[in-house]
Amino acid sequence: MKKLLALACLCCSVISLNAQTTRKIAIIPEPVTITETAGTFVLPKTVVIAGSGTGVANVTSYFKKKLTTAARVNVTENAGAAAYTIKFALNKSPEGVIGDEGYHLTVSPKSILIIANKPAGLFYGVQTLLQLFPKEIESNTVVDRKWTVPCVKVTDYPRFGWRGLMFDVSRHFFTKQDVKQYIDQMVRYKFNLLHLHLTDDEGWRIEIKSLPKLTEVGAWRVKRVGYFNTLSPPTPGEPKTEGGFYTQDDIRELVKYAQDNYVNILPEIDVPGHSLAAVVAYPELSCTPGAENYHVRNGDEIADWGKPGGPVALVDNTLCPANEKVYEFLDKVIGEIAPLFPFPYIHMGGDECMKNFWAQSDAVKQLMQRENLKDYEQVQSYFEKRVEKIVESKGKRFMGWDEILEGGLAPNAAVMSWRGMSGGIAAAKAKHDVIMSPTTFAYLDYMNGDVAIEPKVYATLRLSKAYSFEPVPDSIDASYIKGGQANLWTEQVYNMRHAEYMTWPRGFAIAETMWSPKAKKNWNDFFGRVETQFDRYKVADIKYAPSVYDPIFTTSLSKDNEVSIYMSTEVNGLDIYYSWDNSFPDNHYDKYTQPLMIPKDAAQLRVITYRGNQPIGRMITIQVSDLNQRAGKKATK
Repeated sequence: MKKLLALACLCCSVISLNAQTTRKIAIIPEPVTITETAGTFVLPKTVVIAGSGTGVANVTSYFKKKLTTAARVNVTENAGAAAYTIKFALNKSPEGVIGDEGYHLTVSPKSILIIANKPAGLFYGVQTLLQLFPKEIESNTVVDRKWTVPCVKVTDYPRFGWRGLMFDVSRHFFTKQDVKQYIDQMVRYKFNLLHLHLTDDEGWRIEIKSLPKLTEVGAWRVKRVGYFNTLSPPTPGEPKTEGGFYTQDDIRELVKYAQDNYVNILPEIDVPGHSLAAVVAYPELSCTPGAENYHVRNGDEIADWGKPGGPVALVDNTLCPANEKVYEFLDKVIGEIAPLFPFPYIHMGGDECMKNFWAQSDAVKQLMQRENLKDYEQVQSYFEKRVEKIVESKGKRFMGWDEILEGGLAPNAAVMSWRGMSGGIAAAKAKHDVIMSPTTFAYLDYMNGDVAIEPKVYATLRLSKAYSFEPVPDSIDASYIKGGQANLWTEQVYNMRHAEYMTWPRGFAIAETMWSPKAKKNWNDFFGRVETQFDRYKVADIKYAPSVYDPIFTTSLSKDNEVSIYMSTEVNGLDIYYSWDNSFPDNHYDKYTQPLMIPKDAAQLRVITYRGNQPIGRMITIQVSDLNQRAGKKATK
């Protein structure tokens, strides 16, 4: 989602860390308590898995599949076995401390035991256990090795019940298998909520049988690659080959897959703004004459984001709040969506609704007069309150982005706060439930590092900044903060490999914030565990961003119009080497020790980071013209 709060890079302060080595025990998210005990468990060639109770078979089946994919062992499932290798047990009487998702894990030299109140707790105990195994457990093929696990005692349970990732499948369509893959990855770190952004200007991704044009027309567009918001509009007759959608059977399959992995799916239908795909399918939903000539957006410019006073729509991508057909339309949409998703909430968007076309609509003006609405924020509030009633009529709860606060919040609405924390604070003070997902800490579409090497987006979110996220402000009743999530908007994410790159390792940081005790958060310790996860990801063939090893660049401009370049790293123990002569530096080149001045006639700066004698960061090239521009140096004739 094009969240243009600022064009400036959101760089974090530098946090030091001594060089880390691969850790024997390196769990993400950090458990509540973990104690290493004497001895080592060695996996035998024949493994007996015991466990009984409703839902336990699902967990044992999951673990068996993970184990036998990588390890050459024979596994027998015997629910009542007295002699077992690994046992999954449910408490006969619930234990209050660990709740529904907590667990106790004991690894002894002879056996492994996981105890929980509910199968979800056993499942999360398995995720911790798998991280105790050698990294080769992540292999997709059998590895012949000795499988050892350190002996430990773990007691663990989550800080928050809502631990989410948002996956935007509208801007670019991701297949059913892609979504399953995303679920597979997120549950490794105990996320339990997948927010699917199903509709936007670029595509409608869910079948609505009573409104077939939503997917026949609204799910398809002309293919373009490049930088979003600068792409060329389609030409007449150009084939619409980009897109796709999920049938209702696909959704049922995804919901079942998620449930089997203890994940809820939150559907989002983004209205009244971000609705161009729906308007193209059914132009009568628009306030604006000529909407029948619109096209599903393919990344071309449809708004002026730099307009003083706020963004202005160049194309009317809103549903008309004064048109009764809109509410009939939404009744059909929500009526078909509600039975597909067991999760109690439906997210109805509400963000970035540009209202300049409403101001030109006689129908909206008449609505304002009839309902005594003083401004267009109140018009949107009128719309949101009517939509909330539709959602509740289908047996669901209404949720929206924090713009739904403007003009008056619907009575029972839950608020997802993205424009910083202020919307969530205001909602919590008004006694509404809140999910924190602020751009400042949790927007995974932001660049991982410097724009000189990352795919260009409008801001940067570094790993250490994401890790500093604290979702409960001091000024409010913490009971209204139900949790938080990170959001992956996909305007610039064209494929699944890049989705992985943008999610990890920043997803690790959000996972730990949502699960682990606040008092246990420690950047130095966390990053040591991140590096262990990097090793595991190499085995698993999951892509991740190594940007944490790349330098942070800042510049300043002197009174004499001279540019100084400062370089730092997120982690300590790294050395930065550089060149001005167009060659490729290594650790035999000059090492950065103080701010650099640009040599006369130099064309570019190249830098690389090393840990000891090994390169660890990527080679980065920045043109001198870019450095001058960053510093605000005026060009000379």
